[in-house]
Amino acid sequence: MAEPEELIPKHGGYRKLKSFQVAQLVYDVTVRFCDRYIEKRSRTHDQMVQAARSGVQNIAEGSQASGTSKKTELKLTGVARASLEELRLDYEDFLRQRGLEEWQREDPRRADLIARRCTTADAVAVWARETHDGLCGQRGRSGPNRLGTASTTSTSSTYAEISANGALALLAVARSLLDRQLASQAKAFEDQGGFTERLYRVRRQKRAQT
Repeated sequence: MAEPEELIPKHGGYRKLKSFQVAQLVYDVTVRFCDRYIEKRSRTHDQMVQAARSGVQNIAEGSQASGTSKKTELKLTGVARASLEELRLDYEDFLRQRGLEEWQREDPRRADLIARRCTTADAVAVWARETHDGLCGQRGRSGPNRLGTASTTSTSSTYAEISANGALALLAVARSLLDRQLASQAKAFEDQGGFTERLYRVRRQKRAQT
């Protein structure tokens, strides 16, 4: 015999969502990035941090609201996805405006970061340092114009390029996860309806039992 449908099903549990975990990592990385490379009093600094925070907060709020409103869950997940898209554009602007390279999607350095499945900003920082050291070695072997003899500004620019591209790689993962999450939520809403439909079904079940 099938279990009776609950009026308010289990909800929340957003900390177990991979989309939440990656978005939270993007937030932590963005705070560090902005504190290091963006003027703290600038509007861009605040906008980037707030966009990253919005991604995290709206995933959590949507998950919590899902118990009584699938429509709200879907809407807030969409807001999270839009916030991360805004953040992606900010990182791309940062690279373009400074004449730094935006790595291609198939770049092995991006693939390396994603494959590491980092869970903390410290772990991402280790990847950035190792990637930087790898670039130093390649340039050192190529001739006298090695990074080791370059100015501090060049080293800083290289780290900025690596850090921004690392954030973009993590954002690509988070956005992909949210796209799948949105598709799943939309299908569930189409198949099962929202709270009102569930209320009617539960009432019918109760009446049938009496």
